[in-house]
Amino acid sequence: MHFSLNSCEFCRLFVCTTTKEMWDLIQVTHEGTLEVRRAQKNLLIQEYKTFRMKQGKTIKDVQKKFTHIVNHLKGLGKIFEEKEINVKVLKSLNRTWLSKVTTISESKDLVTMTHAELFGKLREYDVILARNASLDTSHRVWMTPLPKREDKSG
Repeated sequence: MHFSLNSCEFCRLFVCTTTKEMWDLIQVTHEGTLEVRRAQKNLLIQEYKTFRMKQGKTIKDVQKKFTHIVNHLKGLGKIFEEKEINVKVLKSLNRTWLSKVTTISESKDLVTMTHAELFGKLREYDVILARNASLDTSHRVWMTPLPKREDKSG
């Protein structure tokens, strides 16, 4: 086992006399104690419960953050149903997304849809929103007031 370790790990485990002692030390070092894992899980659950899309963030940002939280919770033993995840994602979106959230909620079965499919639909809409925003700014006609004419008849 010593030969498969990097130098830092080797120094940490060098004092261990049994494989069991090495394994326990590796487990505590990398996963933490039961109390640490419980605290991590509670923190992630709180983060999951309070998760919201922040202003200026894209769906890609939301997907990355949300997936990170869910994957870590799954790694700590939390089990999610697909519908629970999908509903949470839809509820976390800001008002800009209200029409799309309503459309998806009414037309799609949130039980059978994977959250990857859901994020795919949301990313399609994100592209449309971005395109419309760029069209709005590129087609605006900016009106500047004309300079005042001086009255020379006077």
